[in-house]
Amino acid sequence: MSLLGSAALAMWWDMAPEMKSEFEDWHSHEHFPERLGVPGFRRASRWTSATGDEGIFVLYELESYAVLSSDAYVSHLNTPTPWSARMMPHHRNMVRSQCHVLESSGSSAARHALTFRVSPLQDRDKDLREFFRTLCVDLVQRPGIVGAHLLRHQTPPIAETTEQRIRNSADRVADWVFVALGYEAPVLESLADADLAATALQASGAAEGAISGLYSLSHSATSEEFGQR
Repeated sequence: MSLLGSAALAMWWDMAPEMKSEFEDWHSHEHFPERLGVPGFRRASRWTSATGDEGIFVLYELESYAVLSSDAYVSHLNTPTPWSARMMPHHRNMVRSQCHVLESSGSSAARHALTFRVSPLQDRDKDLREFFRTLCVDLVQRPGIVGAHLLRHQTPPIAETTEQRIRNSADRVADWVFVALGYEAPVLESLADADLAATALQASGAAEGAISGLYSLSHSATSEEFGQR
């Protein structure tokens, strides 16, 4: 697989403009090193909305799905630093999906990320996965695109955490997550009107209501960069 591991944590939320500068300082200089210090966290990448709104997209690449319920990770979720505790309430409209990697082709970090949050229709899981499998292989050969990845959410067996309580709202989840990465934003945008148009998704087994977003890279780092293995 091209992602660094067989699991991933994909998250979306809104961050108010007046908090963005401090948020990025905290996220890059405290939160990324902390998370990448957890055994099994391999790469962290953050993108911000490419369309000027308040959206944030973060992807953590994980060695295995078991990392999401490991003692080391859960301990961090339940003992946030003072700075983390101050920032958590500003993570609004949180969508947080703990995922198995189903398909992965090409690179996992690039200038732009196009994300789709979808759900399969009943009994159409295999059809939808085959659609995305074929698309992942095809997309990485196209000019302007360098990576394509399909993830599936599964809730890990852990109790509500301190960080969730500080955010004071229930985290939503994305059932399946598709991420396309590239260096040409218009090429990625065109996918939403062609390969990933609502009619194409639904014909391939997706339910109505897919949510898409285009983001620009803010920071990406690996565990090795912070002295972790």
